[in-house]
Amino acid sequence: MNDIDIEGLKGIANQLRIHSINATTAAGSGHPTSCCSAADVVAALFFGHMRYDPKNPHFYNNDRFILSKGHAAPLLYAAWAETGLFPAEDFLKLRQLGSDLEGHPTPRLPFVDVATGSLGQGLSVGVGMALCARLDKLDYRTYVLMGDGECAEGAVWEAASLAGIYQLNNLVAVVDVNRLGQSQPTAFEHNLNIYKRRFEAFGWRTEEIEGHDIEELLEVLAAVGLGNQPLVILVRTLKGAGISFIQDQEGWHGRPLSKEEAARAIAELQPSARPGVGRPIPPPAQLPAPKNDAPASYPPLNYKLGDSVATREAYGNALLRVGGADLRVVAMDGDTKNSTYSEKFFKKFPDRFTECYIAEQNMVGVATGFGARGKVPFASTFACFFARAFDQIRVAGISMANIKLTGSHVGVSIGEDGPSQMGLEDLALMRSVAGSVVLYPSDAVSAEKLVEQMAAHKGICYLRTSRPKTPVIYGNDEQFPIGGAKIVRESPGDKVTVVAAGVTLFEALKASDELKNAGIGITLIDAYSIKPLAKDVIKAAAQKTNHTVVTVEDHYAEGGLGDAVAGELSADGIKVHKLAVRELPHSGKAEELLAKYGIDAAAIVAKVKSLI
Repeated sequence: MNDIDIEGLKGIANQLRIHSINATTAAGSGHPTSCCSAADVVAALFFGHMRYDPKNPHFYNNDRFILSKGHAAPLLYAAWAETGLFPAEDFLKLRQLGSDLEGHPTPRLPFVDVATGSLGQGLSVGVGMALCARLDKLDYRTYVLMGDGECAEGAVWEAASLAGIYQLNNLVAVVDVNRLGQSQPTAFEHNLNIYKRRFEAFGWRTEEIEGHDIEELLEVLAAVGLGNQPLVILVRTLKGAGISFIQDQEGWHGRPLSKEEAARAIAELQPSARPGVGRPIPPPAQLPAPKNDAPASYPPLNYKLGDSVATREAYGNALLRVGGADLRVVAMDGDTKNSTYSEKFFKKFPDRFTECYIAEQNMVGVATGFGARGKVPFASTFACFFARAFDQIRVAGISMANIKLTGSHVGVSIGEDGPSQMGLEDLALMRSVAGSVVLYPSDAVSAEKLVEQMAAHKGICYLRTSRPKTPVIYGNDEQFPIGGAKIVRESPGDKVTVVAAGVTLFEALKASDELKNAGIGITLIDAYSIKPLAKDVIKAAAQKTNHTVVTVEDHYAEGGLGDAVAGELSADGIKVHKLAVRELPHSGKAEELLAKYGIDAAAIVAKVKSLI
């Protein structure tokens, strides 16, 4: 402690405040007071404690920093500018279309691992990164700067719980308790003891300090890693700290200073401000780099035509097979691993599997953290339960995260468990995510091949797997590229093109046989890639069948396969008729429910006959 220049760090904190004020005033929007409350914390971390290479933000053993309170983005940008990574003049482009210094951080910037700004998500990502460091035998630590307001989010406590369970002593949360929310004071204002008791209940070591006392903060940070618990530092701060005429006042959240107010504030801060450029930063340890290279190939499949295998079980087989060859692959589940079959991977590679328990929001965040560190995370649960994690999935899309999600137990075909367990909205949700790939295999071969495609593809992917066993209809060497489709049946003179996926493909096969006996031919397409859709394949088939298409799916009518096909083909004058679940379903046997809700073979036959 004696050799650390405390006054210099205080000066850097004021320089960070000045940058934040200048940038938000120039932009005419932003959150300067939220930046000011945490400026001392960020100065202490970036210039007095963390170990990293400022010229190489992606270095594998750098300490990681996540700004969970993403609205304080200018503070993060200021810290990296003061390391010399980019010129301070760029601040005047904050929030402009031509600048990557956006209103909230995104990985368009080299020093940002994940997008933040939807509050309550950063700690989950930090848990994933800390787990990854342990797996890779690296000594970097993960620091998550949170706001006190976001501690109202349940996802924070899902993450806190898992960090305590796994004793992540390489994870540090810093909660900026500045007592003021967006529209009023937070629930507990400056009562740090409430936050302390909550974190302690989840197995964390806690420290309460004055957040503008850099010397005290550094003393606490010096003890990071002691013991076997994650550490949370609760810092009592003032919103707008350093600006006498607005600090600790309500009504200043998300409000930039006017030019006159900014000049007055900077006049208060400037005399003691100091630059960070040129200040020595401790380097990270040069430990062996993790093995994050993709394999040249994967082991072959060994199914027989006609084998009866549920695609959810094939997913487990694929995870085991692909993961055996690809050391990047890790897996996690929400206590459904015996149903999603991810337990196959867990039993073989327990050190690469994270049981996230029944906390799906946190599970997606953990996966995002692993993905940001170079892994290929596969997270699985029942499809319907991903709905509660949709905001985390949405933000993963903004993060351009490399995560793979698998939702099982989809549609009415799950049978007796009833509508609360039936994934009937998942295709609509997943299709709407920026940059997503949405896949829906029908048999074991296609399921396994699509897992290979997911592992090789960089970006967010969703695999929809089914509960019922279905026969293997494809050979082991069949390829299933993302964006493709399979023409399963086709004959000259076909009257209608039927597009199906998953369990309804087999209903369509039965319908095809019945229609053939009646002298009616249909072209049948397996649309295993819902997004991107094989538009050209379906369009070419439709042009040969009177520009008429019938889609059939075990999903609600809104946003699924039918809407994907109609959205792509309607401009070409092709009529798309959708068979889908159109009412709240009931418990029952799978075959009864497929019939009742109009997506079985009989319904397909009736619809085709009505169109010719």
